[in-house]
Order: sequence, then structure tokens, then C-alpha cells
Amino acid sequence: MQVTIDKNSGYCFGVEFAIQMAEDELRHSGGTLYCLGDIVHNRMEVERLHQQGLRVIDREELGTLHDCKVLIRAHGEPPETYQLALENNLELIDASCPVVLKLQNRVKHAFDATTRANGQVVIYGQPGHAEVIGLTGQTRNQALIVMTEADLDQIDFSRPITLFSQTTKSTAGFYKMKALIEARIAAAGGSLESFDANDSICRQVSNREPQLANFAQEHDVILFVSGRKSSNGKALFSVVNAVNPRSYFIENEHEIQEEWLVDAASVGICGATSTPLWLMRQVADRVEGIEVAV
Repeated sequence: MQVTIDKNSGYCFGVEFAIQMAEDELRHSGGTLYCLGDIVHNRMEVERLHQQGLRVIDREELGTLHDCKVLIRAHGEPPETYQLALENNLELIDASCPVVLKLQNRVKHAFDATTRANGQVVIYGQPGHAEVIGLTGQTRNQALIVMTEADLDQIDFSRPITLFSQTTKSTAGFYKMKALIEARIAAAGGSLESFDANDSICRQVSNREPQLANFAQEHDVILFVSGRKSSNGKALFSVVNAVNPRSYFIENEHEIQEEWLVDAASVGICGATSTPLWLMRQVADRVEGIEVAV
């Protein structure tokens, strides 16, 4: 049985940059470094960094900290986080992804413009997701968040609409939402000229969709490795599963079931932009170890 790790899977630039910043700081300071939320939506990697001194905190805990260092992860943060840091004398190590920061700026400018035109900013994204919290913060938390068709009921289709997407969402999902909004505008007798749809999905993420689809077709069985909290992981697994029904979503090598590999001549291992290469290698080692038993 041939076992192959997808060369295009693994950390995107933003996640790799954030983890490198965390490791550098921990190595040089030798003390505790706080991180606002999981540095990456992968439990195994979070545990590895915890052993090095990275301590994950939530927003409530952030308000109790003073005179220490806090890492801002790749997802970015709303303006109030930076204001709190000033008030509590917190040194922020800002590892916000440049792609996310650029989008935050676009959302802020769009909000300022649409406010003057009595419009609405709509974000296609996962409610409560760290990146989405940072984006809505640019709109004084007035942006409307949509994930499903039912979420569209909160939009006033007679007013101008500016649509953006969380950077890690599915391209197909975004364009489906765009089409649904256009249909609602037409049904309400509105004008499509007042609808500005912005495909703000990270190209490093969206380009992986066709690459993963091809990879999934090349193997009998696919083991997709990702943290279950990863929005990007869910989106990319749906791409893989649509192409190859013998695809399985796992967090680590211990979740592999041997019956999945029966009659498989080739096994492909891939993952999300939040999946470390070392974890995919552990999965590969596990598959190779049970090859004889299959």
C-alpha cells in the first residue's frame, strides 16, 4: 500500500508566521507567554506549544492581566483588544495575518462609506469565529453575519449591501451566498447596482481546493487531518469528501480505523491550513505500521 502526504497541505503563511513568533518569544524570554485564544485550531499543536510555556486565555481572562506579554494570533483582533492592552500595560506580540489585516482595513472603509449611504456590511463567516470577531469590530459590531440562507432574513434588501467573506471560507459557499442575496434583492424590487460583493477569501486557501480535489482523486482512501474547531478544515474536507467518498476526517493517528484501509492500494494524507506537517507524518507512520494487517 502506497502512503502519500499531500505536498500542498499544512500551514498557510499566516499560521506558520504566528507559530514562529510564539516559539521565538518563548525561546528568548524563557517565561510564560499568553495567547488570546488557541494559536491555531489544532489541539495537538496547542498542546505542543503549551509544553513550551504558551498559555491560552480567553477574552475575560485578558481583562485581568497587567504588565505581561500577550500574543495576537493570525486571526486578528478587534480595536477594543488594542485599547485594553494600552489600559493594562500589556505588550502585544502581534502575529495577525497580513491578509486578515488588509481585510479588516477594507471592512472598516466599507463600513464608513455604507454608513453615510444608509447601507449594511454583511460578512459571510462563522459566528463567534476569532477572525469574524475581529472583522465585525471594524464596524462597531454592526456587521451582519451570515452562514446559511436563513441568516439572510436579517438583511434589509431595499438598502445598499456590501458583502465580504471570512478569509478561510469555501469559495463555492461564498458564491452561493452571493447568488442568494442577488435573488433576494431582485425579489424585493431592489437594484443590483447597490450590491457590492467582495470575494475576500485568501487565495492561498482557495487555491488548495482544486489541488485537494485532484489529490483526492489520485488515491483510494483519504485521511484528512485537522482540528475539529477549524473552519478551514471543515471547508476543505467537504471538497475532498465530494470527490472521494472514502475520505475520513481525523484529529490524529489514534482515530484511524483499520477497516477504512481494506483493499486500498494507495492512501493519501492531507490537511487544513492549521494542520502541522509533523502531525500528518505521524498519521503516515501509523498507516504504514498497520499495512500488514490490512
